[in-house]
Amino acid sequence: MDGRRLLWIGIALAVALLVGAAAYVAFRLRNRRLEKRVKKIPPRLRHPVVLAHGILGFDKVGVGGLAEAAYFRGVAPRLTKLGAKVYAFQVRPSASVAARAEDLRLAVQALGEERVNVIAHSMGGLDARYAVAKLGLADKVASITTIGTPHHGTPLADLGTNLWGLAPAARRLLEAMGVDVSGFFDLTTERMRQFNAEVPDVRGIFYGSYVARTSGGLATTHPLLVPTWKLIRERAGDNDGLVPVHSQQWGERLGEIEADHWAQIGWSRAFDAPAFYEALVRELMQRGL
Repeated sequence: MDGRRLLWIGIALAVALLVGAAAYVAFRLRNRRLEKRVKKIPPRLRHPVVLAHGILGFDKVGVGGLAEAAYFRGVAPRLTKLGAKVYAFQVRPSASVAARAEDLRLAVQALGEERVNVIAHSMGGLDARYAVAKLGLADKVASITTIGTPHHGTPLADLGTNLWGLAPAARRLLEAMGVDVSGFFDLTTERMRQFNAEVPDVRGIFYGSYVARTSGGLATTHPLLVPTWKLIRERAGDNDGLVPVHSQQWGERLGEIEADHWAQIGWSRAFDAPAFYEALVRELMQRGL
């Protein structure tokens, strides 16, 4: 091979290397630009949120022509601003878990959404668990996150439903008047032992829970909850004024908050409930829910 031919081969190789290097640099720069764009796009919630209220709860209420107040005060607007679609429903306030779960099932199925993330406070968590395990709602629910839910009952229900033996008679009287108070009897520790044995978790649904406690002092606890906090403290330890801490966990324990049972839904200045629910939804976003 003569020198001229070797020269041209060398030049061709050099050009090929330069072109390859330029293409590689362009490829890396393009990827970096794409990565920056992706990082600027915030994660979005895959499924809408359904807010499920507790016993004696409501979706919205207005009194005497005043502005309506939501059960989850300030929560829906905060989550909507975050980009989530939010629904809240009224179920029968003091009926049994089974009856309330049926209300929840009908409401969720009427939405027409593929699936939803249920965020439930107090008894609402039991309604959701029952609806997916017993009423065929599993294919419509991606996750159930509970806050302050008495998964293992509460001593307050034990005491209230056995008070001096008068509760059964009072229940019959109220039911004769058309007032269903079965829900209070469903929250006893014995009834919840039966419930947990009969209502299994459903595969494919994420179950998570936040537990809440309060110190019992007036700075962090509503005055009306201080007596019940003390009662439960003596019988079952730390609590949120209505539910013991140990009773509130179901599924993955996602965190703990310092808030009484009413502060958890925004009815206190001592706890920023909307910020808490935003953090909760961001957690669901990160999990692809």
